[in-house]
Amino acid sequence: MRDKFHNGGAYARSARGSADIAVTAGGAGDAVEVNSAYVSRMSKAGIGLSAKLIVSFTTTLAAGATLTFGANFQDALTAAGGGVADFGEVIAPIVVATGATGGSTVTGTFELDVDLAGAREFVRAQVTPNLSAANTDTASWHMDFVFFGDHREPISKSAVNVGSADAI
Repeated sequence: MRDKFHNGGAYARSARGSADIAVTAGGAGDAVEVNSAYVSRMSKAGIGLSAKLIVSFTTTLAAGATLTFGANFQDALTAAGGGVADFGEVIAPIVVATGATGGSTVTGTFELDVDLAGAREFVRAQVTPNLSAANTDTASWHMDFVFFGDHREPISKSAVNVGSADAI
């Protein structure tokens, strides 16, 4: 039965992790770690036992230039980050996009799964983008979480309830 709580489907809910973040190769935001907001694993239905971090991006790359993301997770006692500690494994930088011949614009996602069964209530991601070219390439990206494993179903948000006080 426990495995069922780690699965998605009706047991999933989402949370915004960050606003859009702009990066310029060799400049603002490049190779700089960005903290997501602290997000509570708790919902009306229970506490999420696992999550998927989704980093959505659009990048303009010179031919052969790359965009990489590295990451790690932290947990905390409070939404303000009280008692923060690293949680889980560090994700080494991974190439998520490479510029085509003549340069290109690439849109995609970088997704990480994390087991939260031993984490405290509040979690955040720390993600580091890195553009390989100097001063020419750009990227725009943001983070979202999808939590799985709350204990009652269904807990998925309905498009009708998004933004309402009753939304989970």
